[in-house]
Amino acid sequence: MRVSKRESAADNVSDKGSEKTVKDDAVHLKRQIGLLPSISFIIGTVVGSGIFIAPKGVLINSGSVGLSLLVWTLCGILSTFGALCYAELGTTFRKSGGHYTYLLETLGPLPAFLRLWSEFIFIRPAVASYVSLAFGQYVVQPLFMPCAAPTALVKLVSMLGVTFVVAVNCWSVSMAARTQMLLTFIKMFALILIIVPGIMALVNGKTENFQNAFDSESLSLTKIPLAFYSGLYAYGGWFYLNFITEEVINPNRTIPLAIIVSMVTVIVFYVLVNVAYYTMMTANELLMSDAVAVTFASRALQGVAPAIPVLVALSCLGALNGGFFGTPRMFFVGAREGHFPAIFSMIHIRNQTPLPAVLFLYPLVIVMMARGEIFQLINFASFSRWFFIALATLGMIIHRYRFPDLPRPFKVPIVVAVIFTIVCFFIVGLSLYSDPWNTGGSCALTLSGVPVYYLTVKKSYIPERWKKAFNTLSLHLQIFLEVAQQEVKTY
Repeated sequence: MRVSKRESAADNVSDKGSEKTVKDDAVHLKRQIGLLPSISFIIGTVVGSGIFIAPKGVLINSGSVGLSLLVWTLCGILSTFGALCYAELGTTFRKSGGHYTYLLETLGPLPAFLRLWSEFIFIRPAVASYVSLAFGQYVVQPLFMPCAAPTALVKLVSMLGVTFVVAVNCWSVSMAARTQMLLTFIKMFALILIIVPGIMALVNGKTENFQNAFDSESLSLTKIPLAFYSGLYAYGGWFYLNFITEEVINPNRTIPLAIIVSMVTVIVFYVLVNVAYYTMMTANELLMSDAVAVTFASRALQGVAPAIPVLVALSCLGALNGGFFGTPRMFFVGAREGHFPAIFSMIHIRNQTPLPAVLFLYPLVIVMMARGEIFQLINFASFSRWFFIALATLGMIIHRYRFPDLPRPFKVPIVVAVIFTIVCFFIVGLSLYSDPWNTGGSCALTLSGVPVYYLTVKKSYIPERWKKAFNTLSLHLQIFLEVAQQEVKTY
């Protein structure tokens, strides 16, 4: 039993204007994300803590300055190929949900459920915890320099940051979008602050750190996939617009255009930022730094160096906001399809936000931050995330072969899709050899969803007593949260 939806007057209305008013007033996720918010959403989610943390991981696993810059460029190109594939998927399948929806439509319910399960169990909590703690570290650390910041205070500030983001996304979709736009402009300003003095120094002849850029004795082919993982982690987020397809205005035009503009912008900025880093720091100095942007600022931006940690913290907050804006839509769609409890497919009747799905993530992130054991899970997240992305683009290729006449408003060249899919599977497969413990753990956690799927979704073996108790709990939650099923089909 569920709380009854508000009665619709559409059946009694004869004129189109009144019917439109009823539809606008009905409980549903409205299309209110235009082109500029879409671009800021992608850039704001991609540019987070990664560009300030990943350079160290890329350099240590690539072995040289020149090769690390090549990895950054190739990671950007590879991410753009994937983003273009998702542009086709997003305009072919007009549902929100991203990876989950595309796996469901092309490869079937089991792979889709496993993607949903892995996102819930470890991918999103790990990534959100990592970004949150980076936010807390950059906020607190300047207050205690040169001493280390208290761990408890860092975690407390991190939790406050997560709480703020969750509250904004629960309150209003438009407010979350405006917050994302503001934070995106701030973080791009931070990157410009890094790029300009670095490039000016390079133009003025400071090129000694680029001498013998490809000369490395520590290069190991087994470490190259880990270098790509670090780079791809920094580029991660290009797929989040596909999570909110049903809320994008004119998605056939907006999604491809936003993806292309965003990815070109991010690649240019990322490569220039790394060039600026290497201009002012040697490879060894970069590897020894725990906060690359802060070390850079202390040398190149002494006048505004204290502002850099604040700008980096706001950058992390923007990435966190983008994650909490997009990922709950995956759970929302999964619940709508019957793969998650129905309460998570409900919408707040006044604020028109997917309130239960947003709140769903909050306790998991808080628990993981409190434990602090997240860095190993980042490797878990990278393996599983890219494995399912490769499956989604493989599914796109198969679907295009099976249904060649299906309308596709945006069609990526098949060679781009094939190259992206092969490279992703190659990186994922080679990482099993390079880091078998973490990637094996990721496989195990992902496959743990198989019995859950067959016991709860495919065939329900849940005792009736448990079902009744869960339905009663869901009813009380629905009343308390003031949520209802959507009343307008948005796909």
